[in-house]
Amino acid sequence: MSDRDEAVRVRISGKVQGVGFRMWTRDEALRLGLTGWVRNEADGSVAALVAGPYNAISTMIERLRRGPAGASVSGVETEVTRLEKMPTDFRIT
Repeated sequence: MSDRDEAVRVRISGKVQGVGFRMWTRDEALRLGLTGWVRNEADGSVAALVAGPYNAISTMIERLRRGPAGASVSGVETEVTRLEKMPTDFRIT
C-alpha cells in the first residue's frame, strides 16, 4: 500500500449500460481524486482506467462492484497496468 500513483484497467460486466454507470463512475473517481477514463464496450460491459493513489483505487474498485442505483454488477476484472504518462483528468469516452 503506497502513496505513489498507480493505474488499473477495469472491466465491469452485468447490467451496466443504460443506467448512468459512466457518469456515476466519473463522479465517484473525481470524489476520490482519481484520473483516467470510462467507456461503454460493444459487448455490453463498461471499461475504465483508474489512476492515482493505491488506497483511492482500492476504494473505487469496491464502489464499482456495487455500481449506481439501477445497475446490477455481475463481475469486475482488474489488471494493474503501467502508463508512460498519467492522465490529468477523468473523462467519459
